[in-house]
Amino acid sequence: MHYQVVIIGSGPAGLTAGIYMGRAKLSALIVEGPLPGGQLMTTSAVENWPGEVSIQGPDLMIKMRQQAEKCGASLLSQSVTHIDASQRPFVITLDDGKNVTADALIVATGATARRLGCKGESEYWSKGVSTCATCDAPFYAGKDVIIVGGGNTAVTEAEHLSHVANKIYLVHMFDQPTATDPIKDKVLQNPKIQRIANSTVVEVGGDGHHATHAIVEDQKTHQRTTIEVYGVFLAIGTTPNTDIFRGQLDIDKYGYLVVRNHTTTSVEGIFAAGDVADYRYRQAITSSGVGCMAALEAQAYIAGRK
Repeated sequence: MHYQVVIIGSGPAGLTAGIYMGRAKLSALIVEGPLPGGQLMTTSAVENWPGEVSIQGPDLMIKMRQQAEKCGASLLSQSVTHIDASQRPFVITLDDGKNVTADALIVATGATARRLGCKGESEYWSKGVSTCATCDAPFYAGKDVIIVGGGNTAVTEAEHLSHVANKIYLVHMFDQPTATDPIKDKVLQNPKIQRIANSTVVEVGGDGHHATHAIVEDQKTHQRTTIEVYGVFLAIGTTPNTDIFRGQLDIDKYGYLVVRNHTTTSVEGIFAAGDVADYRYRQAITSSGVGCMAALEAQAYIAGRK
């Protein structure tokens, strides 16, 4: 099967791109990947999406999927295992071994938040365990929380949470946070934020409905301390889903696709949108916006080829 554009990934970036390509009356295939709907499928209430006062993450993605289909995009519940960017049209290999071809590609494979792998983490995921303080901070107003990590993301999220949370424990692996962001100094001077150095969270506990505490272990003495908190925020990084593009597209040292002019990758005709190329914002709304941009660029590229 040949399409004018194949979109790899079905989170906010991919589905928005599909909506725009469908409305432009171009043949578009969205390959949904291993987690159709992306990270929002594991999110509870979303309250920062314009036009929705509060909506469950999966419900928002279902609505976006339905809209993409209504606009004319096709969706395929498979994953891409390989692309050949040296040919025109591009060749995309699916996990059933079949190939599809496309005049243009939009890569929206997202990123995977790193997890601790500790006891209780999965049980209380979205029930006190989160990876996005910017998204979830309002749910923790007046509460005590833990942030795990000492890098730039951790101190930025600590500063953001300090405006709403009662107390913040910044748990990090080394003597000092490794963050280089100037906001680190402001965070370390904030009386609401208490550092717990050389430590990590080894267990999250709760009442079966929501997290109520975490067990922190000192990495030097192995002494464990139970801290009563309502939330545990993981700020230990994300892993962009770019493995299948290695050797095909330029990837930076952190694993993100390299783009210029917002969405253009190192190969003409291949565009990127969302967390696969965004190490800074990592918001559904920004991913959706760049998905629109990538679609418009792809449309212009296809029109130019004609």
